[in-house]
Amino acid sequence: MRKGFLAIAVSLVLVAVFGTTSMDKVRLVPAAESASVKTYKIAWSHYTGWEPWAYANKAGILKKWGEKYNIKIELKLLSYTESINQYTSGAYDGVVITNMDALLTPAVGGVDSTVVEIGDYSNGNDGVVVKVGSGVKDLKGQNVILVQYTVSHYLLSRALSKNGMAEKDVKLTNVDDENQIPGIFLKGRDAAVTWNPLLMQIRNMKDAKMVFDSSKIPGEIIDMLVVRTSAPDELKRALAGAWYETMSQMSGAVGVSAKVKSNVYMAESAGNTTKEFEAQIKTTRMFYNPAEAAAFTRSPELKQTMELVRSFLFEHGLYGQNAKSKDDIGIQFPDGSIMGNPKNVKLRFDATYMQLAAEGKLK
Repeated sequence: MRKGFLAIAVSLVLVAVFGTTSMDKVRLVPAAESASVKTYKIAWSHYTGWEPWAYANKAGILKKWGEKYNIKIELKLLSYTESINQYTSGAYDGVVITNMDALLTPAVGGVDSTVVEIGDYSNGNDGVVVKVGSGVKDLKGQNVILVQYTVSHYLLSRALSKNGMAEKDVKLTNVDDENQIPGIFLKGRDAAVTWNPLLMQIRNMKDAKMVFDSSKIPGEIIDMLVVRTSAPDELKRALAGAWYETMSQMSGAVGVSAKVKSNVYMAESAGNTTKEFEAQIKTTRMFYNPAEAAAFTRSPELKQTMELVRSFLFEHGLYGQNAKSKDDIGIQFPDGSIMGNPKNVKLRFDATYMQLAAEGKLK
């Protein structure tokens, strides 16, 4: 009855103002329709493989895809650490994140996350740089600056392992903010591990030499978007649709002018010149094609990578004090198989939305 009374009241106002109750003159938006548009918040941070989200937002692509599914998507720029913490705390519905960090913080923190899209893997965007020596073995006894327990730490661990060394052979100096690394590296003789665009910055410093990078471990440092598994299908579809429309522009699939425009904006967003940004893209294995991303997500190599990653986390005590083994947390793959505890699945690699994009079923 309240809805009926409201409709009558509005009609009377229309008569007074327009001299008619015709809906051809004025379209009323029912309260129920207006209230049905829900807002979802996605956190992102600066990194070569994530700058496309900034462009998707700026170009109205994210807004367009939200409207397709009758939702609103808000994209918020935060520091990487803060973005993960905010997502884990429940303040955000999704976050751009690496495969390792998705397991490290949200999953260990009890958040059940689903991968909507795998955008790329680092193929030289992360590296170990020295001033003293010319190879990984020259790191022995050196002080290494990095953000501890991030993919930088993982990269260093893999570099040492591949050269018959262990973390005990170096001295680790943790910094809370990755932006501190260039300044510390510039002033001293320390080695450093970081990612682009900071990696490019320190590589250009005097006497700097990169002795190991992520191209030596292809497919292991993965950049992706996760959302809460409980998030609605509409959000997952809208995000995947927006991402792959942006990829079509960034790759030049819809024309050279669109590629130039998107790259110029993303370079500015990252604080780089277009030339610097395009150089970073070359060391980022982008999955412009959703079918390729889906195939990567379904590949047996992904399982091998996650075995390495979860072993690293558990061995460094990052599963928490009560964790008895690396099997405490479950990781689910597209074929339904589960690595770890099937009763505690907290990270789900799902190729569904990438495949739908590949088949053109998100339009």
